Amino acid sequence: MPEAAGTARTVILTVDDDPGVSRAVARDLRRRYGESYRIVRAESGESALAALRELKLRGDLVAVILADYRMPRMNGIEFLEQALDVYPGARRVLLTAYADTNAAIDAINVIDLDHYLLKPWDPPEEKLYPVLDDLLAAWRTSDHRPVAATKVVGHRWSARSSGVREFLARNQVPYRWYSVDEPEGRRLLAAAGQDGQRLPLVVTPDGTPLVAPLDPELAAHVGLATTPAAEFYDLVVIGGGPAGLGAAVYGASEGLRTLLVERSATGGQAGQSSRIENYLGFPDGVSGAQLTDRARRQAAKFGAEVLTAREVAGLEVSGGARTVRFSDGSAISAHSVILATGVSYRQLRAPGLTELTGCGVFYGSALTEAASCSGHDVYIVGGANSAGQAAMYLARGAKSVTLLVRGESLTASMSHYLIQQISEAPNISVRVRTVVESAHGEEHLEQLTLRDEASGHTELVDAQWLFVFIGAAPLTDWLEGTVARDDRGFILAGPDLTADGQPPADWELDRPPYHLETNVPGVFVAGDARAESAKRVASAVGEGAMAVMLVHRYLEQS
Repeated sequence: MPEAAGTARTVILTVDDDPGVSRAVARDLRRRYGESYRIVRAESGESALAALRELKLRGDLVAVILADYRMPRMNGIEFLEQALDVYPGARRVLLTAYADTNAAIDAINVIDLDHYLLKPWDPPEEKLYPVLDDLLAAWRTSDHRPVAATKVVGHRWSARSSGVREFLARNQVPYRWYSVDEPEGRRLLAAAGQDGQRLPLVVTPDGTPLVAPLDPELAAHVGLATTPAAEFYDLVVIGGGPAGLGAAVYGASEGLRTLLVERSATGGQAGQSSRIENYLGFPDGVSGAQLTDRARRQAAKFGAEVLTAREVAGLEVSGGARTVRFSDGSAISAHSVILATGVSYRQLRAPGLTELTGCGVFYGSALTEAASCSGHDVYIVGGANSAGQAAMYLARGAKSVTLLVRGESLTASMSHYLIQQISEAPNISVRVRTVVESAHGEEHLEQLTLRDEASGHTELVDAQWLFVFIGAAPLTDWLEGTVARDDRGFILAGPDLTADGQPPADWELDRPPYHLETNVPGVFVAGDARAESAKRVASAVGEGAMAVMLVHRYLEQS
């Protein structure tokens, strides 16, 4: 087994099947280089390769590899040839006896050997250190800066690869993307013992390989909290969009033990926006990611817990407790709950779109794909602010951006400032009364059939990118039988619950429901999930703050 120190310094690796020689080489290396480099020792080519693969997955750097030529099962040249696939930039040295010098000279051509040393190398000050000093100096002049980030290896047109990248980006987790077709991607797959049949491969900063992970597994391995610290809270906020983040900030800052639960990534639809220009206090605009990051850090500063990648499956009332059940069967309880689940984009119903989702067809802005759109023709379906913001962002690099709008114009659903910007953008066009009739492509989107609803005329256009922003579906099915909703699934609260000024029939308290309180006392709603809400970031944040004020009022009277 290899012997290694537990530091993150650059590595010098030595391998020799003779334990005595192996220890002697490592001893001399540590004496000269131990303060600046980590010395890793192995006693076979196989164990040395295993050590290199582990180092590769952790993102460690290897500067020099010294290998004995005469080793059983795998000689030094065979080992260095395989090591070259893992660390092509490492300098390679072969330790040989005098009788093996011809093999060493041949290795210069076979594996691009940097140097060979004859045994014995005593004194090292004359025969070993000068050689390594030169090799290390040459290695340092190359760009071998480590990447302290999660690594993702996948296919460009893979729905799950795209989903993993989006999950990491929206949760502010640094990562590096490697295509399965590029050399470094293949090296990482080989180091993880994968053949590329199951993608993506995610390698965490500590070197743990995850093959096609689901969001909960991914979250747990990249430092996101997935398990609550307690079993009971004053307030549980479900949903991490602007309303949920606003509620978490105000709840925690006012002394409530607050837990925010998010099924994917904080920010909601607003977090995917490339630029919000009408939010109070940001005259130059702010991206959804920036606003989300600031709000999340603000909530954490006041002591709110944030759980990520946790799916809520049910809500139960037991006396004064409100119990939230997760899809894995676990549960937490609280005195009060704020429902801030937001909405999701409705699916576009047209042949071919389902099969190509994530492979050129995206719901939401998918900002991680924006760089790949450079120089291409991009199509966007939708006529509201989210579609307009995405159009302006993608137009920076795209050859052209075409907005497909079912209605007569943008004025009914989009803010005036965005309409003006779109009209002034030279590479954005708007096609009204136009819908996507079908999508075509094998592994990825290649063409779209568009239909003009006024004339019925259809047109086949080349397209690799389609972003869809249509309608809003509330994420409230899990509340069936507990919380009252309208016929579209939006949550009813306060005055919307009353009939002729009277509380709902199942209301148990003497007072009427508070303004944002649902038919379940102590359970409130804020943001886009509320029936007849404004569907704006500022109003959602305001409702989150207001809901906390009403939670205090509820707790004082309970």
